[in-house]
Amino acid sequence: MTVQTKAPESQFAYVVLAARRARQIMAGAPPMLENPRTQKATRIACDEVNHGLIEYEFTEAFPSEEERENAKRRK
Repeated sequence: MTVQTKAPESQFAYVVLAARRARQIMAGAPPMLENPRTQKATRIACDEVNHGLIEYEFTEAFPSEEERENAKRRK
């Protein structure tokens, strides 16, 4: 796992990340941008992701080769 700040390449990951941040903003978290262009939480969240202000961890969706070998042995 690595902590990343640049916007995810996957559109799905981008939407999930921005949605989670938007929920935080709606719950009362202050925006990380100094002067947000809008008051909409989703737009602020997208801008924060695009500017690399959000840290997130990316985990591999597929099991590693070692994990696959271990699974084969258990069968």
